[in-house]
Amino acid sequence: MGSIEIRKRERENTQAVIRRFSRAVKDSGILRKIKRRRFRVRPKSKLAKQASALRRIRRAQEQKALEKLGK
Repeated sequence: MGSIEIRKRERENTQAVIRRFSRAVKDSGILRKIKRRRFRVRPKSKLAKQASALRRIRRAQEQKALEKLGK
């Protein structure tokens, strides 16, 4: 992860420095990456993958049946 460095310019007040720093952090995307990493998402188990595939197939079949009925 890259670091952000902001130096106070001549005759620049503290609020402006903080504003520039906040904008630099936002533009770099560091905060978004950290928030994404906050909670680890476990990979789906084989059984869970099969179950979701079966649900998807069943839902598609139900949609086809409804289309045939004209709904």
